[in-house]
Amino acid sequence: MTRTLRRSGWVLGLAALLAALLLLTKLIQPGFGASGIESLVRAALPFAFATAALAVVVIAGGIDLSVASMMAVASVTAAVLMESAGEAATVPVVLLVLLVGIAMGAINGALVVWTRLPDIVVTLAMLFVWEGVALLILQAPGGAATPWLRQLIVGPFPIPGLPEGATAFLPKSLVVLVFCLALVWLPLRRSRLGLSIYAIGSDPTAAFRSGVAIGPTRIAAYGIAGLLAALGGLSLTLSTGIGEPIPGPYLLAAVAAVVLGGVALTGGRGGLLGPILAVLILRVVRLILTLLSVDPNVTTIIEGTIMAVVVMLGGLLAMRERRA
Repeated sequence: MTRTLRRSGWVLGLAALLAALLLLTKLIQPGFGASGIESLVRAALPFAFATAALAVVVIAGGIDLSVASMMAVASVTAAVLMESAGEAATVPVVLLVLLVGIAMGAINGALVVWTRLPDIVVTLAMLFVWEGVALLILQAPGGAATPWLRQLIVGPFPIPGLPEGATAFLPKSLVVLVFCLALVWLPLRRSRLGLSIYAIGSDPTAAFRSGVAIGPTRIAAYGIAGLLAALGGLSLTLSTGIGEPIPGPYLLAAVAAVVLGGVALTGGRGGLLGPILAVLILRVVRLILTLLSVDPNVTTIIEGTIMAVVVMLGGLLAMRERRA
């Protein structure tokens, strides 16, 4: 029990901090309740998928700066196809978008492996490539999301078995987030591929000597990141109802959430629960600043400062671990 608490101490601390911030929000705005939480989680959905995508790559010992651009490609692809194909083709369109995400991520990973250039250089170049692809598909926000699919992330999730007149609120967006991440992460975490991803992130040389195929494992990690980025693009389209060809402010927020969530920038350590809690914490901080009527420009400065400090602390810890 003590060992479990020690291993989960950081995540539990993040959960306690999130609860404290939500309580503070309630004190600042007494009207903040179920609908406010639903809006908060729905707004955090694209950030959460972007963070999950980046976390997988960082655990594998890499970095992917093109996550937001891949989300933009997925968003506009989904919006254009859903508008033209109609409701009957919605499910095939979703599957196609997910395959496109996997392909984009795998291309990133293959370029990193084949060129042997630093991940940051390759993915920075691919950031512009995928951004250009998104603009080729849709030059301005447009397209349309299937209405019934949009309803999957809007409003409360019905809980059966409650007495008549009783209310219990569970945001649909939170259910979708947990379901999608669990569907991808839980089977991966204990699989041979998942263990290999942790191994190459922790010590590539030792992993190679243990028989791990470094190149294919790294490509697979980027492919999984592409899948999660595609889910983020889909969630963005469902949230706004249209496709967004311009990458949103997801990259720096994802990096900050990954570090704050306990994923080591050196790789090989961490999970997805901590980073997702960190995403919600950062969104609540923004909400609190808004409720306090802080100037939007000052809010942006404060958010940027928090993210920069978190990332710099993560970098310093990574340097310290390397020296140790």
